Amino acid sequence: MNREFITWQEDQDQLKLKAEGEWTLQTVPVIEEMLRTVPQTKRIVWDLSGVNDFDSSGVLLFIEYLKHFQSQGSVEIVGYTQSQKKMYDLLREHMVEEIPPRKEGFLEELGKATVELLRDIKDFITFLGQLSYTFFYELRHPGNIRFKETVYHIYHSGFNALMIIGLTSFLVGMVIAYQGAVQLAKFGADIYIVDTVGISIVRELGPMITAIVIAGRSGSAYTAEIGAMKITEEISAMRTMGFDPYNFLVLPRIFALMITLPLLIFFADIVGIFGGMVASVMQLDISFDMFISRLYEVLEVKHYILGIIKGPVFAFAIASIGCFRGFQVSDNTESIGLHTTASVVNAIFLVIAFDALFSVIYTELDL
Repeated sequence: MNREFITWQEDQDQLKLKAEGEWTLQTVPVIEEMLRTVPQTKRIVWDLSGVNDFDSSGVLLFIEYLKHFQSQGSVEIVGYTQSQKKMYDLLREHMVEEIPPRKEGFLEELGKATVELLRDIKDFITFLGQLSYTFFYELRHPGNIRFKETVYHIYHSGFNALMIIGLTSFLVGMVIAYQGAVQLAKFGADIYIVDTVGISIVRELGPMITAIVIAGRSGSAYTAEIGAMKITEEISAMRTMGFDPYNFLVLPRIFALMITLPLLIFFADIVGIFGGMVASVMQLDISFDMFISRLYEVLEVKHYILGIIKGPVFAFAIASIGCFRGFQVSDNTESIGLHTTASVVNAIFLVIAFDALFSVIYTELDL
C-alpha cells in the first residue's frame, strides 16, 4: 500500500499539493495527519491525478480540508476524474455543514442532576458498607486500630480548632444577648436574657456552630488530603501492598472527630455563655453574680447533655462525607477543589438535617 498520500512543492507564491494513493476509510487517519502538516499559503494548486481509489470517507476528508485551505486563500483543483467529481457533488449536495450543539432543556438538566444525585447516594451507601465492615473487623482485632494516627488527628482537628470555635461562639453569644436584650427590655423582663442565652447556646447553637466550623475546617481538609493521595497514587500503592485505606485513612479520622467534637461543643457552650454574659453586663447592667445565679436556676444539666449527644453524630457525618469525597477525586487538581466544596456543602447540610431530626425527637420525648 502506498503510504505517500500527500506531497507538496512550494513554487514562488503558490503551493503545489499532490494527492496520491488510496483515499479510503482505512487510510483517512494517516492522510489527515499528513494534511495537518501542509504549510499555509495564499494559493494552492491541488492535484488529484494520483488518487487511484476515492471512497466517501476520503471525499469527506477532502471536502473538510478544501474548506480549510479556502479559508486561508485560493485553491485550484486539477487532475480529478468524472467519477470523483460526481461523488464530490453528491456528498457536497447532501452534506450538513455543521450540526449545532443541542441545547439541554430544563427537564433534561433535572434528569441528569437526579441521576447524579442517585449515583452519589449509591456510592455513599457502598462507602458506608465498606466502612462498617472495616469498623467491626477492627473491633474484633483491636491491635490493628491506628491509635497514633487517631491522636494526630485529634490534635489537628480538635486542639488547633479551639481558637476559631472559641471566637465564633463568643461572638454568637454576644449577638444573641444583644438582640434578646432589646426585646426583653421592652417588657421589663431583662433577667430572662439569661434563660435565652443559656438554653439556646447549649441545646442548639453551641453544637451547630461547632459542627459547621469543623465541617468547613476539618471536613474539607480530609477531602483534600485523601484526594491528593489519590492523585499521587498513594492509595493505589497502599492497596497493592495489602494495606486497607479505610483502616489507615478513614477510621482514624472518624474516631478522632467523634472524640473531639463533643469536647469542642462543651468548650463552645462555655465560651458562648460567657459572650452572652459580657453583653448582658454591658447592655442590661446585669452583674456577673446575677447572671451566674440565674443561670444556675434555669440551666439544667440535661440541656448540656442533649446538646453534647449531637456531637458524635455530627462528627460521623462530617468525617465520613469528607473521606468519601476525597476518594471520589479524579486525576486532576481541579477535581480536588470541586470535591472539597461538595464535601463542605454536604456536611453542613447533613449537620442541619440531623439537628432538625434531634429537635423533633427531643420534642416528641418532651425533653
